[in-house]
Amino acid sequence: KRDWSSDVCSSDLAGSVVDVSARIIGQKLLEGWKQQVVIDNRPSAGGIVAAQIVAGANPDGYTLLSVSASHAIAPAMYSKLPYDTQRDFAGITTTVNVPSLLVASSSLGVKTVKELVAMGKAKPGQLLFSSGGVGSSPQFVAEIFNNMAGITATHVPFKGIPEALGDVAAGRVNYTISPVANSVPLAKEGKVVVLGVTSAKRIPPLPNVPTIAEAGVPGFAYGTWFGLLAPAKTPRPIVKQLNAEITRILNLPDVRERWTSLGGEAVPISAEQFDQYIAEQIALFTKIARAANIKAD
Repeated sequence: KRDWSSDVCSSDLAGSVVDVSARIIGQKLLEGWKQQVVIDNRPSAGGIVAAQIVAGANPDGYTLLSVSASHAIAPAMYSKLPYDTQRDFAGITTTVNVPSLLVASSSLGVKTVKELVAMGKAKPGQLLFSSGGVGSSPQFVAEIFNNMAGITATHVPFKGIPEALGDVAAGRVNYTISPVANSVPLAKEGKVVVLGVTSAKRIPPLPNVPTIAEAGVPGFAYGTWFGLLAPAKTPRPIVKQLNAEITRILNLPDVRERWTSLGGEAVPISAEQFDQYIAEQIALFTKIARAANIKAD
């Protein structure tokens, strides 16, 4: 029996990518190792509760933490955490990278990224952008966009993605960064306009939607990443074994195809690379948090 603590960032996202990724890998581990995998969702405080549990777990490879970029955002948001984000965990691998969409309210009257940027520059601080909460990944991606586009806008936090996107559709908020699955139905109804995809390249589900870099903000590229961690003192041979098996799973054709259909990409890397990547992401988010004065305490 392998117990997994799955970092689910919001209680209204039971089918979140953090959860789905853990379940896909868990099913393949069951098939390959004939071991039952239990997904233990602990949706609270942006994953801090789940992370605290795993940080204190027996470092034997039987308890892992499924995380998103929120794991690296937390130390940029909180002056004190019940664990050390880098020292208390050992990276296994990133699992998947999922791009989002930059969408604007249809009532705003913009059709392209360049038009949104021009409006933002003409009305500094007047445009409103929403997210699923203070410190959420969409807020930080939007702040990176604003910074690179050279505009200032006012953040309007909501308790989740559906609410944040709903106010954009209603015209009460001007734009947001939102998952593909949430945005496309509203775009088909004409309530929002999809301006660009956050990834470095166009995605198969929406081949006609340009990247934000193509559409007017050169160099912009950010997909929300997900991965697996173990307690820090997990023996390196176990870490390497887990990395090898999960890398094998992520490279299976049916697993890659499933993520491709959702606009994502399976992206396994070495355990050492993941540790370094988390350190780089913490530095990036800390810089953004300071520039935008984002705080949770």
